[in-house]
Amino acid sequence: MRALDDLPVAGRRVLVRCDLNVPLDGTAITDDGRIRASVPTLRSVIERGGRAVVMSHLGRPKGQVVATYSLGPVADRLEQLLGVPVRRATDVVGESAQSAVAGLADGEVALLENVRFEPGEEAGDEAFADRLAALGDCYVGDGFGALHRAHASVAGVPARLEHAAGYLVQAELDVLRRLTTDPERPYVVVLGGSKVSDKLNVITNLLGVVDKLLIGGGMCFTFLAARGHGVGDSLLEADQLDAVREMVALAERRGVQLLVPEDVVIAQQVSATAPTQVVSADAIPAGWKGLDIGPASVRTFTAALAGARTVFWNGPMGVFELAPFAAGTLGVAEAVAATGGFSVVGGGDSAAAVRQLGLAEKFGHISTGGGASLEYLEGKVLPGVAALEKD
Repeated sequence: MRALDDLPVAGRRVLVRCDLNVPLDGTAITDDGRIRASVPTLRSVIERGGRAVVMSHLGRPKGQVVATYSLGPVADRLEQLLGVPVRRATDVVGESAQSAVAGLADGEVALLENVRFEPGEEAGDEAFADRLAALGDCYVGDGFGALHRAHASVAGVPARLEHAAGYLVQAELDVLRRLTTDPERPYVVVLGGSKVSDKLNVITNLLGVVDKLLIGGGMCFTFLAARGHGVGDSLLEADQLDAVREMVALAERRGVQLLVPEDVVIAQQVSATAPTQVVSADAIPAGWKGLDIGPASVRTFTAALAGARTVFWNGPMGVFELAPFAAGTLGVAEAVAATGGFSVVGGGDSAAAVRQLGLAEKFGHISTGGGASLEYLEGKVLPGVAALEKD
């Protein structure tokens, strides 16, 4: 895979696929981590005399122009972080985009509108990829969070132009290789989030690599139900019970310690003002929902993490956005940070939680792409990586 530093950019229109898919509250960006992560690559392009043409998606507008998914707020923040003006196109490949790109001088930046406003993006449409590629002379893939998508701007454009991997993609792939190729031991993986079905394949693959696997979040209730426990009104994927039982048996055969919560915080509504209780994980009453792991579980998980030399964490332990259900995620985050080993947060809600809790600086790496990280750890070929690896 060609590195950015080996790609000539001076005087050239450089299409840079970033992942600027940041959370918004109206037009206010609530976490600019992905924009910050894109800055080093963009700065390299413009400081070496390239004409950066930035592409990104935001949200899921499904091929329609949706005002709330405009990249306008992102352009404002990108301009602040780069310290240079950012020309803003009001479309993706139309007259505005063509005019913005044509007006660029060396060292300047343009931002195309949300590529997912075009139906051809997610469809991987060849004609749309042609139109995107026509806006540039070369391509830099730096949108790690989208590398698992065979979209036009991710896989189609690099097939048409001289290309290289940006600094963010190089760094993310280096971390993932470190997690999968002879990781320093003990190696502990912590998985949370809502659905076990989203992580079945990655868990199966990890069981051949890790020493301990800790399960929290909404997905833990399917594990508890598989043990025969009632889970009240907690999130449950009943169709995954047999698969979970097989997974537990596989962990036993491979000598992997698999831990699930021993106590949980419950409430009858998902609300910051709802009355809560802490109960044993096998004693959740009917009509109540498990919304966080309990204090005893935090202590057990902390003990399991102590001394770990490699840790990968993906998915919060509960509904961390609400104060009554944030203690489990905070406790696990602090335990991971305290290991002193190489700790990786796998993007998405986990990354948001770490930043929200003020613990970001204590981790070795915070990924910008949860889905891409998981698919890599699952052993899948990521379309965007495959495209960048081709000559």
